[in-house]
Amino acid sequence: MTWRVVHVKDSERIRLKLDNLEIFKRGQTYLIPLSDISMVVIEGQATITTTVLAKFTKFNIVLIICDNKYLPTGMMLNYGNYHHCAKRVMEQVNWSDENKQAVWKQIVGQKIKNQIEFAAYKGTPPERIATMCELLAQLEDGDVTNREGHVAKVYFNSLYGMDFTRDDSCLINGAMDYGYAIIRAAVARIVVGQGLMSMIGVFHRNEFNSFNLVDDLMEPFRPLMDYWIDRHVLADYEYLTYEARLTIIDFINQPMRYGSIKSSVDQVMQKYVNSFMKAIANTEVNVHEITLQDFMEVER
Repeated sequence: MTWRVVHVKDSERIRLKLDNLEIFKRGQTYLIPLSDISMVVIEGQATITTTVLAKFTKFNIVLIICDNKYLPTGMMLNYGNYHHCAKRVMEQVNWSDENKQAVWKQIVGQKIKNQIEFAAYKGTPPERIATMCELLAQLEDGDVTNREGHVAKVYFNSLYGMDFTRDDSCLINGAMDYGYAIIRAAVARIVVGQGLMSMIGVFHRNEFNSFNLVDDLMEPFRPLMDYWIDRHVLADYEYLTYEARLTIIDFINQPMRYGSIKSSVDQVMQKYVNSFMKAIANTEVNVHEITLQDFMEVER
């Protein structure tokens, strides 16, 4: 089971030593087994060879590349390593609109419930909680009336003020952008590892987006990241520092409940995607519910 998220900042050289990743930095050498790694995040100056990149794809390790502002701007994933990849693609193409709309209601409903839970945790006035609950009650298959968008407006304004927008240049948005990119990469790794085509979504259908399905499946985890950032970044940092970024990345390794079992967020994501594949094929099966409470109540 892979579990390490490796963050590399200003490394002199990254290469392979047998099936280990060898990192040289400031006269020190670090060896990490590839079989332990789920994700590598690279920022600053670093030299990496195509041999290393090829190994990453063989071991289903997602590589995230950050820009000079330390924000993730790209990622590399494996391609076609799943043994029944063609079968998965044909299944996706044959997903019925009815099934997709029903599953999307489940997924976006989970996100809204988690947003309401976090807003209540932060002491949002009862009337605003009531508004979000009313919008949730109006949710339909396929969210044809865009209850998600209406809830999002109430949610962010309740948390960060009526003048707040997601376009503002501030620590809150910078941390959320970074955190959502980490979630997106983690879910993308699982999606392609299961042989699914990431561009064929359930709700998201942008012809220019290679990760429509990923953007669908990551939605319930966004409020969990909001909670994590609020607890461990906004309270301790004024800027998106190196330490703050490491804290955000560590979200993936945090424990949460999955039924009666305690797993890491990354492991829960894997099980959640598996449940999605069953639900999309059978309307009588539900996608496993991702709840903020399952994340909040579990401690190391």
